[in-house]
Amino acid sequence: MASSSDVDRFDMSGPTHMMKKKIIHWDKEEHRRCVAACLVKGAYVVENDLNRRRMWGKELAPAWWENFGFRTVDVINDDVIDDNDQIVTGTIYEHETPPGGGEPRHPLSPRYVVAFRGTMTWHPKAFVDLYLDLQVLFNTLQDSQRFRLAKAAVQKLVDTIHKGTGVCDHAVGGRCVVWLVGHSLGASVALEVGRVMMTEQGYNLPTFLFNPPQVSPAPVINLLHPNEKAKRHLHAASSLLKVGLGKIMNSHEEHMEKLFERLSPWTPELYVHESDPICQGYIDYFEQRQLVQERFRGIGNSAMKLSYRDMFFSVLGKNMERPHLLPSALLWKNSRVDDDVEDHKKLSKCKMLQEQLHQYKKLAFNAHSLEHWWKPDNELSLTKTQYMYSYPSA
Repeated sequence: MASSSDVDRFDMSGPTHMMKKKIIHWDKEEHRRCVAACLVKGAYVVENDLNRRRMWGKELAPAWWENFGFRTVDVINDDVIDDNDQIVTGTIYEHETPPGGGEPRHPLSPRYVVAFRGTMTWHPKAFVDLYLDLQVLFNTLQDSQRFRLAKAAVQKLVDTIHKGTGVCDHAVGGRCVVWLVGHSLGASVALEVGRVMMTEQGYNLPTFLFNPPQVSPAPVINLLHPNEKAKRHLHAASSLLKVGLGKIMNSHEEHMEKLFERLSPWTPELYVHESDPICQGYIDYFEQRQLVQERFRGIGNSAMKLSYRDMFFSVLGKNMERPHLLPSALLWKNSRVDDDVEDHKKLSKCKMLQEQLHQYKKLAFNAHSLEHWWKPDNELSLTKTQYMYSYPSA
């Protein structure tokens, strides 16, 4: 088993297929994904270096970004108790221009990347992350200091960029120079920041979300192994109920319609594993909404904007949009299970329940890890699906 130090070392745990590459092919999804995942890993290792007092040339974090031509511009800290007790929750990188000018910047390459790490359960101050996980669960992350600090950091960054073209160089083919990336809890932070930047200022920031959490009954339902026909009927009935409630709560439906119109140009890329219960809700939401749209187009278009929890809070006079309600998204689903992890679906019925739970926990933990996402395509079983919002006809 690799030590904690080995896991933090780029030369031992990083993407072996890209370590010797001098050129990043930004037009290849595999390269964009691997670089984005490694930059998120860098945010984790920065905090590890500080916590484990790896300093004065012993830091392991820089290799995770320097190998791809990036440098750190700033770090995003969150207070634990006060200003004197902080932890690193994100890192801001700049993609450096090669010495002597070199080749012109690729249209799909970022100039800056803001990376947010996820929950560090073994960290001595893990309670800070775990409390934020609860805020994700109850959809109150936007009320947290971590979100406010993240948004302020991104806002400060975009404000410093030349305002002739703004954050997105619309004049040169829509190239956006600031990326948002995050894993797990960090993906939730990146999602919230990206949504706000789009809805409030119209900044369409490329966003890469690795294993984003989505609270949903999907993992429990999937454990029951229902047949696909039963799931389709269940979601169709749920969609009909949502649409019916939406007609009663007309103001909430109109609010969500306007929100979807503002968000629709933004297409975040979601990287999910089908065996990860933490992000299975996204798979279920997009796949089932597509099936409902194909069967009942009008109902599907209305239902995709609504959630029972949002409608409940709307009755109380609060607008609390569920972050998974996205008009557009690019969903990358990995179904590969590592050889050393036994799929709980294949367990023999004669095995004890305790063993089944142990294997399921092991599978889920493995599926939620960030390291999947810097592997080459041939080591993953990736499927890509583009989901777009269709405006209702007048």
